[in-house]
Amino acid sequence: MFSQGQLVFAGFFVVAFIILMIFSYRRDLKLHRKYYKGSLSILIGFIMFIIVLFLLKTYLQPE
Repeated sequence: MFSQGQLVFAGFFVVAFIILMIFSYRRDLKLHRKYYKGSLSILIGFIMFIIVLFLLKTYLQPE
């Protein structure tokens, strides 16, 4: 399906991308802590909302 060169390129690309993302996140960590202080609670609330919607859909389906 893919040639050996394409697989090698994809592997190097994924590794380089992950390293670059980690480097960028660590560099901006102080700004993230300052400007996104309450974002974790919003994320948890959003995930709980999605779970509630899924449970309602599951339990209210006609059999």
